[in-house]
Amino acid sequence: MLFLLTLSVARAQDQPKICPYDSAHFSWRKPVPRNLLRELQPDRPGVTESPFTVDAGHAQVEVDAFRLSNSGRGEEQRTRDWHLGYTMLKFGLSRRTDIQMELPLYDNNKQRPASTEHWQERHAGFGDIALRVKHNFIGDDQQGHFAMSVIGYVRLPTGGAVGEGGAEYGLILPVDIELGENFNLEAQLESDLNYDREQTRHYANLQPSMALEWDFAKHMGLLTEGFMRWNSLERSWQSGMTVAPFVKITKNFEVDAGTQLALDRRSEHEYFVGFTLRR
Repeated sequence: MLFLLTLSVARAQDQPKICPYDSAHFSWRKPVPRNLLRELQPDRPGVTESPFTVDAGHAQVEVDAFRLSNSGRGEEQRTRDWHLGYTMLKFGLSRRTDIQMELPLYDNNKQRPASTEHWQERHAGFGDIALRVKHNFIGDDQQGHFAMSVIGYVRLPTGGAVGEGGAEYGLILPVDIELGENFNLEAQLESDLNYDREQTRHYANLQPSMALEWDFAKHMGLLTEGFMRWNSLERSWQSGMTVAPFVKITKNFEVDAGTQLALDRRSEHEYFVGFTLRR
């Protein structure tokens, strides 16, 4: 009897740790219990997004509280855009899938020729809404060293003169590789069908990126990222990098701030501050 009891205990200790997604019964109608929520994984603050979805039955909001963007010095047409409350709403539908909505609450953009210092055209107001779906294929339980998902979206021309002027579509493939206890490597390939208001036609856009996330303290980390852009209108590559520290205030609330640096004369230079909140 003692031998059988000892054998049972040994087998129980050898069993892998149970994760909340060992059961497929959680859904938007039956939320994951709060004590079983996975680690918060926002898509911000960089270009490279997370392959992890929002836990089933829970909501998450990611906000660019403020973002300032200046066009590259090599552009003939100079632009300056600033955004307030650029909001991403997310809701977990099932074990591997969430739905998302981008709400650009206030955009202000202005432009001028490079030959003058006076802004000649200004527009401000609500921007273009985007509807998105993310589905995780591998690593949704965050127990392994590799995760991958796909994101599809459509952006609707709801912003009038502030927006792009036409519907846009895109497909994004983000992956995450755990390099160690405090390091994660993220990579992404994004392809878009964007709209050019002046030429009144769509064009293709390709944007690969790679980011390294370092948790250098219990509640603090640093994101460093490199990215490139190519489109079928200009047929040339542009490149930049993101540097953004972040602070994990609680398990469900995170703040960040940083900058996107231009690595060539045509890329934009940006500054931003934002936060992520999960309910």
